Order: sequence, then C-alpha cells, then structure tokens
Amino acid sequence: MLAAASFLPFGGASAQTVDAGQRIAEQANRFLALLEEGQRRQVLIAFDSGNRLDWHYIPRSRSGLGLGEMSPAQAEAARALFATVLSQRGLDMLDGVRLLEGVLREQQGSFRDPGRYFVSIFGMPGSFPWGWRFEGHHLSLNVTLPAPDQISATPFFIGAHPATVRDGSHKGFRLLGAAEDLARQVMASLGDAQRRTALIANRSFGEIVASPQREQDLGQPRGLELSAMNATARARIEALMDRFLGTLAPDLLAAQRRRVLEQGLERFRFAWAGSLVPGEAHYFRVHGPVTLIEHDNTQNGANHVHSVWRDLAADFGRDALADHYRRQPHR
Repeated sequence: MLAAASFLPFGGASAQTVDAGQRIAEQANRFLALLEEGQRRQVLIAFDSGNRLDWHYIPRSRSGLGLGEMSPAQAEAARALFATVLSQRGLDMLDGVRLLEGVLREQQGSFRDPGRYFVSIFGMPGSFPWGWRFEGHHLSLNVTLPAPDQISATPFFIGAHPATVRDGSHKGFRLLGAAEDLARQVMASLGDAQRRTALIANRSFGEIVASPQREQDLGQPRGLELSAMNATARARIEALMDRFLGTLAPDLLAAQRRRVLEQGLERFRFAWAGSLVPGEAHYFRVHGPVTLIEHDNTQNGANHVHSVWRDLAADFGRDALADHYRRQPHR
C-alpha cells in the first residue's frame, strides 16, 4: 500500500537511486559485451534520436535486437537487464505477454512471434543521459536515466490478447485479470451517487486514451476523487495502482510510491466507462496530477486488453532531462 509513513520525503538524490542507476548500467554493459559487432550496431542508438520517443505496442518493424536473434547467453543477459528495473511480478508480465503471443501464433500463424521483442539502448550505459527500451507487440517498457539519481520507467504498456485464454494448454490464463477484478470491486463498493460520478461514459472508449502522442487528449482528471471514497474502496484503488507500480524492483517502487504521495493521493480520481457486466466492453483509469493508469477491454468481443502506466510529467525522464539541460546546456 501507499502509506506515507513508510517512505522518505520525495525528491533529491538518494543512495537507493544512485545504486539502482549503477546496477542498471553495469548489467547493460555486460549485455553489450556479449554482442557481436553487428549486433551492437543494431542495439546502440543515439540518445537524441527521435527513435527513443517513438514507442508503440502494435505489430510493426522495430529497431534494436530481437530476442529471437540472440544466443541463449545474450538472451539471459537481456533478461538480467530487465531484472535490474523490474520485480518478479514485472518479469512475469513480460513473460505473459510473450506467452500470449505464442497463443496467437497457434491461432493466427507465424507472423505472431514471441521472438520479435526488441532491446534498444539509447546512448552509452553509465554516460548520462542514457536509457533502454524493450518492446514488441503489446509491450513497451521505456527506461531513462537522465542522471545517476534519476530513473524513469514509463511509458510502460502491457497488453493481453486474449485477455482470458479460452482453450488449449493455457486455458483460464488472465494476464491482467487481477487489475480488472480490483476495479470491479471498487465499482461494486460504491453507493449509487458515487457510482454515477465514477461512470464517465456509458460506452467504453475502444482504446486507451493516452496512446502514443495522445496524452494531451486526456484533459483534466475525471471521475470520483479518492477523498470521497470509503476506506474499503480507497484500499482497493491503492491495490489496483500497486498492480502497476509493483512491477518495479523494490528501490524503484519506493521512489514511485513517494512520487504518488507527493501528488496527494486524495486528489486522484477513479473513472469507469462502459458496461459493468463481466465479459462486456469496459474501460477504467486512475488519474492523478501526473500519474496515470489506464485499462481498456473492448476489442475482440471484450477479450483484448490494452493497459498503460504513464507519468505525464516524467515519461522518458522528461522532467529530469529538462533540469539537466538547463544546468548543462548541450550544443
């Protein structure tokens, strides 16, 4: 949970974030050391390249080096890089996305490929600013290190198609089911007036709103403020947020929880759109001053989820980068 007493004041350098930055850079360099020269050229991209901000979750061609192109030792080193940022839950999410891509491969053909998930490194690890991305169909994890004590891990997109596997060896698997269940419990716990406030549209939106380059379409937070909720509903919202923030390694999770608390948790709003009937199209979000979590399940008969966690001020390390460039102008 996000109890304020558990954390130090947000902001400024900390030994935890400096140590995390060193850990991430060291593993990135171990990964690079295992690559052949041609592979290194595929992976390394200039930090100021527009490619760094060109994130997406649709099937498309991508820069970087795909898991399917790596040797077992290289793939293991790539996973170790992911583990410098993610918790076991986060690693399980990555595995789950690729598992579902394998399910789609069985259903739709070989153009669905669990090996077509690509690692790109922007700049040189340990030479600030730098960062990396792991991306493929239904996955985009963007990590930026503007300075030794500044680490951003958003945008972080996770999709699930099928949202519920309905047959085969993985029948019943719901990669993002826990988040949906919590959101439904929140709506069920609200009184009629509060539920009407939380319900911002009678139909789901068919897609997350803050898809690439569309974050400004959100406008101001809408829905029911957490300050108006009872303790049970509020605890479920906090648990819902933790389904996303809890994908991070413990030290990075602590920093993100502090960031949430800095915004004033009572100012966050929970919103729902669409049907409340399980199995029908729906959408929900938790929206604070800068933190945003979205979940839409509309496509393929409401069996296809798009979800994203974004920091609308610090995606791609933007807030820290702006401060870095103000203090150290680059030409």
